[in-house]
Amino acid sequence: MAKKQAKKKARSSNWKFIKWFWFIFLGGILAVMFVFLLASWGALGEMPDETVLENPKTNLASQVIASDGVTIASYYLNDNRNPVTFDELPKHLVDALIATEDERYFDHAGIDARGTLRAALTLGKGGGASTITQQLAKQLFTKVASLNTAERILQKIKEWVIATRLERQYTKEEIITMYLNIYDFNRQADGIRSAAKIYFNKAPKDLSIEESAMLVGMLKNSSYYDPIKRHDLVKNRRNVVLSQMEKNEYISETLKDSLQALPMEVDYTPQSHKEGLATYFRAYLQEFMKEWASENEKPDGTKYNLYLDGLKIYTTIDSRMQAYAEDAMKEHMKKLQAEFFVQNTKKRNKTAPFTDLTTEEIDRTMQQAMRRSARWKEMKTQGKSEKQIKASFHKKTEMTVFDWNGERDTIMTPYDSIMYYKHFLRSGMMSMDPTTGHVKAWVGGYSMKHFQYDHVRQGKRQVGSTFKPFVYATAVDQLKLSPCDSLPDIQHCIEAGKHGNVEAWCPKNSNNEYGGMRTLKNALANSVNTITAQLIDKVGPQPVVELAQKMGVTSKDLIPVPSIALGTPDINLFEMVGAYSTFANQGIYQKPVMVTRIEDKNGTALYEFVPETKDVLSREAAYVTVNLLQGVTQSGSGARLRHKFAKNTTVYKEIITGYPYEFQNPIAGKTGTTQNNSDGWFMGMVPNLVTGVWVGGEDRSIHFKTTTYGQGAAMALPIWALYMRKCYEDKNLDVSKEDFEKPENLSINVDCSKAAAKDDTKDIDDDLQDLGF
Repeated sequence: MAKKQAKKKARSSNWKFIKWFWFIFLGGILAVMFVFLLASWGALGEMPDETVLENPKTNLASQVIASDGVTIASYYLNDNRNPVTFDELPKHLVDALIATEDERYFDHAGIDARGTLRAALTLGKGGGASTITQQLAKQLFTKVASLNTAERILQKIKEWVIATRLERQYTKEEIITMYLNIYDFNRQADGIRSAAKIYFNKAPKDLSIEESAMLVGMLKNSSYYDPIKRHDLVKNRRNVVLSQMEKNEYISETLKDSLQALPMEVDYTPQSHKEGLATYFRAYLQEFMKEWASENEKPDGTKYNLYLDGLKIYTTIDSRMQAYAEDAMKEHMKKLQAEFFVQNTKKRNKTAPFTDLTTEEIDRTMQQAMRRSARWKEMKTQGKSEKQIKASFHKKTEMTVFDWNGERDTIMTPYDSIMYYKHFLRSGMMSMDPTTGHVKAWVGGYSMKHFQYDHVRQGKRQVGSTFKPFVYATAVDQLKLSPCDSLPDIQHCIEAGKHGNVEAWCPKNSNNEYGGMRTLKNALANSVNTITAQLIDKVGPQPVVELAQKMGVTSKDLIPVPSIALGTPDINLFEMVGAYSTFANQGIYQKPVMVTRIEDKNGTALYEFVPETKDVLSREAAYVTVNLLQGVTQSGSGARLRHKFAKNTTVYKEIITGYPYEFQNPIAGKTGTTQNNSDGWFMGMVPNLVTGVWVGGEDRSIHFKTTTYGQGAAMALPIWALYMRKCYEDKNLDVSKEDFEKPENLSINVDCSKAAAKDDTKDIDDDLQDLGF
């Protein structure tokens, strides 16, 4: 009897235990469901609605895309984010992500039950339980995890709810893409595209397995796992990711071992608006886009934001040609600057870097430079007095300054830093396809960080003899003159009162030598002033000015007086290249184009450029002018592009970077040198590429003393030659080596071979003499 009662009591006890177990178990499930329900209703705090989940708001950087498809820059405030599609992600990157962050990613609906239970039982010591979808929910809506335990639990619950809703809203592939696009990889690398670019200078699709593993390893905590600061730590983390890939059978053990043995190589490419490729062009483009955005509205009536709306700006710049142009400029300017320093030591030039200025003139120049400086403007806005501002320029301070061997830290006064920077020669360069107007390269200087003045569009300098082709073209167009026609090389005066002259104008040749007859081709090739004076006297300055204006020159200095023939106006490089392109494009002016298309973040076209063209010259006049300009590189001031002087090769190499060039193809061009060698120009053309180069000091009083170094053929031409050599070496660019197209029924004779043969020897001797030999 007692045994029966004991059994009955035991059964009753077991039943109570089972009853309580199921009560607690089911109650727990119901409680969790209720909490989830409360969270979804927003009772535990605000939750994103369906529309927000469909279009989660993230700040997107606007991309600047080159004509060859390379993204060369981004405009952003805080988030340098440019999204990719799933198809742009390499498979091994996705494999590494799943193997490391969420092994059962394709088997759950946002929450990994096994992982969550394991984390609960081991208190997180056996690994975390957050799925990729939960991590995306955190990135999108939680942002920063709370340090308060209760608040963090509520955040986790919300993330679980959002994760399940995200899984219903998006495919697995879309969730992975969104996660990699939104993650902040530190160092302004927002999203996988920026991370690949900044850490490896690549597009995501070009990442190797070990590079993908490194980036996935950073997902644990990108500020801690920083490959720049903690190289060894990140390498170990990379190897953990590779082990996970092997464990989950994405790679073999052999491949894992070989990849783990590799050094971790990072090609750190920081992105800022003052560093990287095409910085001066990007500064121009930034202003262009701001103006465009101010005039264009979104469908909701608000203005587009260049820094937040993820616009895609398709440009005409070719990233390869831009790189070649920048490299060519740096290569030559470093060498030219070294010689300028030698010639402007205090022993050789007591007023260095200025030449022939008095102490009062130097002081006036420096005062103007101080007033133009950012320091002056900033202190002025702070309400500082002029006396206080001036005093600040004479207090020593720590600073980082430009040096051709790399930046260097130093201590000097702001006044001394202005003087220091004035020692550096400046340069600008632009290259354009004359047939389309597409600008292929834009180099406003060699360091945007230290020299922010753009010498392509902002800088206007005296153009010298590069203006003479406008005079010759007008004469050919009006008078049907031939390159073979001859005029006497004698000093020619245009009397007072004629062509707007206030007093008589009697220009001299630069070498002060005269005599004999000169063909027009020979005269332009050797920049003979007396012939140019006779031509402008024949046609008058007004038609020359009108021609230049039709070819895109807007300078206010285009005053219709005879002296304009020798290049007295200040014109920027942008307009000079556009104008010269008219000659190469058979007399048709193509307005330079920089932007071909603008799209919103979804790929909808917002802007497409419309070519602006106009007929300026007849095909015949344009062709004859090009023929005249070919003489410059055949036997004139640009002949060093072709010849190789055995006797003076060493001296030439000291002066001209990269010499000898030995180009064999047809080239039309014109050198230009202004008074006192203040400006050196070279405009060079082949049928599908027109490129202009300017070199000079910040002030006109900063220059070489002799034409040996100061002429356009020595200062500017080498940059053009180095650039073209690089372009020709790149067979994918298809830069023309063909002759310029000859119009049918050409009525003007351009074959001056017999006359040129007599002059060739004299021309080469003149070229050497101009160099000072």
